[in-house]
Amino acid sequence: MTRLKKVLVRISIVLVATLVLLLLVISPVAKYLIQKYDTRFTGREITLDWAYVNPFTGYVYLNDLEIMEHNGDTIFLKADGLMANMAMLKMFNKTYEMSTAKLTNPVGRVHQSGKEFNFNDLIEFYAADTTKVKSDKVTRFSLLDIEIENGEFHYIEALTPVNYFIKEVNIKSEGLQYDKDTMPIAFSFLSGTGSGKISGDIAIHLKNSGYALGVKIDSLDLDIINQYLKDLTNYGTFAARLDAELHSSGNFRTADSISTSGNIEVSNFQFGRENQDDFASFESLIVSIDRLSPKDFIYRYDSVCLTKPFFKYQRFDTLDNVQTMFGVDGQNVKAVNSDPQKFNLVIEIAHLIDRLSRNFLNSQYQVGRFAIYDGDLQYEDYSMGEKFSAALEPFTVIADSVDKAHARVNMRVHSGIKPHGNFDLALSINPKDSSYFNLDFFIQKVALSMMNPFLVTHTGFPLDRGAMELRGNWVVRNGSISSMNHLIILDPRVSERVHGDDTRWLPLNFAMALVREKGNVIDYEIPISGKLGDPAFNFWDVIKDIFTNIVLKPISTPYRMNVKMVELELESNQQVKWPMHSSTLSRDQERYINRIVDFLKSDEKAHITIYPAPYEEKEKELLLLFEAKKLYFMSEPGRNKENFSEKDSLYVAHLSVKDAGFKKFLNARVTDKTLFTIQHKAEKLVSPAVIQRKYNQIIAAREKAFKAAFIEAGVIKQVAWGKTVQGVPFNGFSHYSISYKGHVPDYLQRAYKKMDKYNTDGIREPYQKERKRNE
Repeated sequence: MTRLKKVLVRISIVLVATLVLLLLVISPVAKYLIQKYDTRFTGREITLDWAYVNPFTGYVYLNDLEIMEHNGDTIFLKADGLMANMAMLKMFNKTYEMSTAKLTNPVGRVHQSGKEFNFNDLIEFYAADTTKVKSDKVTRFSLLDIEIENGEFHYIEALTPVNYFIKEVNIKSEGLQYDKDTMPIAFSFLSGTGSGKISGDIAIHLKNSGYALGVKIDSLDLDIINQYLKDLTNYGTFAARLDAELHSSGNFRTADSISTSGNIEVSNFQFGRENQDDFASFESLIVSIDRLSPKDFIYRYDSVCLTKPFFKYQRFDTLDNVQTMFGVDGQNVKAVNSDPQKFNLVIEIAHLIDRLSRNFLNSQYQVGRFAIYDGDLQYEDYSMGEKFSAALEPFTVIADSVDKAHARVNMRVHSGIKPHGNFDLALSINPKDSSYFNLDFFIQKVALSMMNPFLVTHTGFPLDRGAMELRGNWVVRNGSISSMNHLIILDPRVSERVHGDDTRWLPLNFAMALVREKGNVIDYEIPISGKLGDPAFNFWDVIKDIFTNIVLKPISTPYRMNVKMVELELESNQQVKWPMHSSTLSRDQERYINRIVDFLKSDEKAHITIYPAPYEEKEKELLLLFEAKKLYFMSEPGRNKENFSEKDSLYVAHLSVKDAGFKKFLNARVTDKTLFTIQHKAEKLVSPAVIQRKYNQIIAAREKAFKAAFIEAGVIKQVAWGKTVQGVPFNGFSHYSISYKGHVPDYLQRAYKKMDKYNTDGIREPYQKERKRNE
């Protein structure tokens, strides 16, 4: 080997050794320098297990990286590894390119307090120095092939408070390139607190802040809303699931710049008191968007469909369930809205929807189909001595081809009325002018007995018979109303007076005599005119009929009494009415039952079937109130079960449920502040088993009382017991319906013939169709 070769070999060995030594030394040195100068260059403490740096290839790897909070000892971000690859040769050409950057298994935490975030210090630290003179030298920087693998990120908000996180976060991007304005990003992650996955891709224009987004949301649990609702509501929980597939574009600087299409579905929505009745719910809300662009005044929907919506409005003594939940006049919402330091996701969503929909009526809107299917809208009033309840169910709304370009938009509404009745509505409106429309509605088969809680409270008299229908036709042009509303009340009958401290007395029978016509019908045309904001009612038809009844009623009294006697004959032989909590037959009822017994004795082939129709809900409610009032009465010193007399029982029955002492007694023993009604508070004091036992005793006593005459006469075998009819009885009282099998008694046949004759005479015949329609 020549001397030159030896020198070259030695130099090579030295160079290789130097390089190896450099590689061995530079990594720990890099770790030392990172941890020594971390606060100087980042403002944060940084720790890591080990580092690997290759200055020749530009490869860098930091293992078990931890970045601490600003001036704190808690972790802001940690990761199993951070890998980066620098293009070293390009640096000589003033081009700084990171060809690869990958963060593995990161866990980060974002803390918010008011408008302050725990990363604000980083923004300020790296903010551009505006006092520096800008250099003319061009620096090219690129950050390519960015990836976050299997991340987990937590959001903690202190004021509300909110604690939420996402997991399995995977983000990939081609990155930033100095000669390109757009940065594409693909992402996916799972909800950390419930079910749900979000995935998609977004392209961001770095210079003008524009974006194009495609996102898919699968079964996302919206439980996070509960954390924000605590500031808005006094009680209640929320649940819903979100599915969506959207394609959007816009600009981050303005919310209404968005242009989007796709489908959104919110399902299994529930909002109400925990483990109690819902305040509102629905099975699904599906919105299919062809194109939504507020800035271009374009609102084109293929369909908007709401399935099985439920809403319950409850009126209490002073407030309602909306006010008890959100505060009087929405004061909770107003308080959050007025606090600039608080971020509330629910409020922000509401503001976003408001901004996006603000131009809807002024736009060329189109909705292929708007529909509400199988709704249930309930109303409950607890402000009286007993509960009043009614509902629109099933409630359906259909509107096809809702298009502002059309001359008219047509909508149809159909609903049952619970407990009894139907409701139909047809609306034809000019989509360019909401004060130009035609409206037709028809309400029928409404049982007058459903109004008994109001009637008993304000008059002392319930109704045990009668049906109502109301037909309306409205023509509105430029806000001017021309309408006719036809009210018919068929065969109203006042029952016996109800005594109690909760009831007032008004002569309802006398009032009926003034407004009821000869055919036992109340029939009025009620024109409504004027403006939509100031309608005028014409009651001349009512006044005229009252005057006519005063003059002519005495002449027709014999006729009306004859009709009433036939009606009583038919009803008494086919129905036994039970007053609330009573199991005693009146003398008249005993007389009619004995008549049926004689009929069965005279014809062994004749049979009757009894169909019990108990008003279980109302009977149990009144039993509950009685037992709760009894507990209050017995709480006085010296009173006990042994000396509780019939007089005491009558006193308790008549005692008002609004009695100040009784309410104080309930409030002292029921501390649940989310119970606002006497009934719900009473349920906490009186066991359901007690109510059920007493109710069963009443049902058994009624059956025994009814059967007694049949057993004594030996015809009980000719009496069958049919299936109990569930629900609210049309007459508003528990009763037995009697059905005759085989031969019908002659006296009943004669009564039917008389009634048929009356129904076809000149007085009752005009309402024959209405009576059949409302049966």
